[in-house]
Amino acid sequence: MDNSKNMVKLVFEALEEKKGEDIQIIEIKDISIIADYFIIANGANALQVDALVDSVKDKLGRNGYEPLRVEGVKSASWILMDYGDVVVHIFSKEDRLFYNLERIWRDGKTITKDQLEI
Repeated sequence: MDNSKNMVKLVFEALEEKKGEDIQIIEIKDISIIADYFIIANGANALQVDALVDSVKDKLGRNGYEPLRVEGVKSASWILMDYGDVVVHIFSKEDRLFYNLERIWRDGKTITKDQLEI
């Protein structure tokens, strides 16, 4: 399994463990140089958003991956976690609906849980 796909798998597991809502994986490597994958999820409230962020940081950190940057932690409404080839977006429900990244990146390929071989 390639490095970025392994990171996606770990992020998905971390988000599922903390009951992240509507976890979406979008492969964008053929349409953008920004990253290979976007992972988008939301939490039910600010505490859950924080727990999702912590879970991703912990799981990836234990596996040797450190973020290049993390933005938005203080607001707990849209947190962006940049791991280079993998970018994680964790939203509050309201902000996820407002920004609608899935629509913006609809030209990307949606990856299902089964395709990750979890």
